[in-house]
Amino acid sequence: MKHSALSWRAVAGHAVAASAALPLCSIQAAAAQTAANAAADANLTPVVVTASRFPNDPAFSPVGATVISADEIRNAGIDNVNEAIRKLGGVYGRQSLAGPGDYALDMRGFGSNGDQNMVILIDGVRLSENELSTALLSSVPIDSVERIEIVRGGSSVLYGGGATGGTIQIITKRPAADAVHGAIVGEAGSYGLRSGRASVSKGWDGFALNAAYSKQHADNYRDNNYSNQENFSGAAQWFSNQGRFGLRVDLARANYGLAGSLSMAQFLANPRQASSPKDYGAYDSDRITAFFERKLGAFDVAAELSHREKISRSSYSGAAVTEVRSRTTQFSPRLRHVAEGRMLKNELVAGIDYSEWQIGNVNGSSDASQTARAAYVRDELQIAGDTRIALGVRREVFDKKSVAGGYDKGQGVNAWDAQASHAIVPSVRMFGKAGQSYRLPTADENGFTALATGQILKPQTSHDLEFGATLGGADNNATLKWFRHRLKDELFFDPTVGAFGANVNLDPTKRQGVELEAAARLNQDFSLKANFQHVVATFTGGPNAGKEMVLVPKNTASARLNWNYGKQTANAGVLWAAAQRYGSDFSNTCNARMPSYTIFDARYAVRVSAWEFALTGSNLTGKDYFSQAFGCAGGIYPDSGRAVKFTARYDF
Repeated sequence: MKHSALSWRAVAGHAVAASAALPLCSIQAAAAQTAANAAADANLTPVVVTASRFPNDPAFSPVGATVISADEIRNAGIDNVNEAIRKLGGVYGRQSLAGPGDYALDMRGFGSNGDQNMVILIDGVRLSENELSTALLSSVPIDSVERIEIVRGGSSVLYGGGATGGTIQIITKRPAADAVHGAIVGEAGSYGLRSGRASVSKGWDGFALNAAYSKQHADNYRDNNYSNQENFSGAAQWFSNQGRFGLRVDLARANYGLAGSLSMAQFLANPRQASSPKDYGAYDSDRITAFFERKLGAFDVAAELSHREKISRSSYSGAAVTEVRSRTTQFSPRLRHVAEGRMLKNELVAGIDYSEWQIGNVNGSSDASQTARAAYVRDELQIAGDTRIALGVRREVFDKKSVAGGYDKGQGVNAWDAQASHAIVPSVRMFGKAGQSYRLPTADENGFTALATGQILKPQTSHDLEFGATLGGADNNATLKWFRHRLKDELFFDPTVGAFGANVNLDPTKRQGVELEAAARLNQDFSLKANFQHVVATFTGGPNAGKEMVLVPKNTASARLNWNYGKQTANAGVLWAAAQRYGSDFSNTCNARMPSYTIFDARYAVRVSAWEFALTGSNLTGKDYFSQAFGCAGGIYPDSGRAVKFTARYDF
């Protein structure tokens, strides 16, 4: 579970609100679907900021990545990025404890800390921040997304702390010169859902403006679980064949009810009831980002400078409103050199990451602050187009201060990785990876420990190992991986410490398992995608050695069947999660486990000229289930029941 004092209140029936994370809104408008706009779309150049933190050279595309295209998102009728990552990317998620319905994402079985062990970025700008909370990806304009790229496994060399589980890149569309694109979308559905969004982009020769706006209200499935969201994103950029530079503004506003947790008896009697009918939270977030890319012969240079201001408010049990303010500044300059010979091609990337973060109460005084400085270098060599070898290292140092915690300390940590892959034949590539990744404790975690005043938690480190193979082509393919993460000083909330629990560095732990991703073109009209993960998460030392970690299903699987026939599209999906241990069951003594569940969703859409009309249903069997629970057969946060929505969309 979450690791702050507010987080412990979630176990008692309250949700984390004062430190809710805020996502960046991306910057581009929807690509039009009419025939005229389809021709213009051919001029779009996708931004693929992948393994090297630069617009990607196909020779260095990350091996074994999961890619979700804009067409897949559109045909599935998905209206937010979080849902796309779960349903199309096969990433497991569990019910959010705070705010709008963004599920907490989890790659590689990190349980309630899954969202703290991955890094999420938009066009290379990091969204994962120092607040201990889930990035609210539902505010990202879905129509602006060109693709989503998911790379599982340790990635701290390039992306720093929290990348043990992997990275998720949200890549937005670039504008076409001398073209106008836009879309207007309206939705209505179950549980009081009302939503509208609009987007437009205008490109000239070398200059573009973009804007996207959305507003949504939903009463949602449970009592006192309403949410209101309003988001705006706008940008101006200058571009040419040699690069681009520009400025982006992202504004997000939300307020929401916090329904609290239920006992098993309450869940069985009425899963829609609230245990905290007066609790609520809200946030305001403003972010401005300047970005720059330039090609200089064999060199590429790039940088982002981003500043975010956030105000979070919450009230529990009728108490006075708590207001917390935080600010973050990030600066990430970097350089790439590509050299090519007859049989060899080499990519060298080096960069610096600098960030400042502060959080304090309503009067603006800083309760905690952190400054981070990192330098990294990574080199990848391709031999005869068949073999790739990559090596990378990173050093990052942190200065942490807290008035309330009474500490002023520095910490340093290293990351490294070594990767190799070889194409046995054009359709079969073997690969392997070894390295070290890390995560630093947040101010929230250091603010609620059993340590003496002035002491802070140790950095978490992980020794990562992965082997796998990819086979097939564009239409029919599969990727199989075996992975292992051996963790030291894992950062986690331990409910058995003291009277109320505390954040701790755990005894040694391990995540080990296999992942399978497959896609098949069944015929001209039907295609199928499927994902499977088996992970064993255990303690490997201390008094709990050999026992299972909590909130980690050993097996998860998802599949989606797509049908595309002329102007009609339809798809159906299924998700299965095996049983898992309750969030407080560190000793593995609870006789009950969280039940396994299987849920179904489907969508049908038809296009009429520039219009599209769609009907979407989720949890079609109306199953009562939950993916988040912290007590032994208690502390339950129910997931939504059956829901339907109608969507009308106009493209221009």
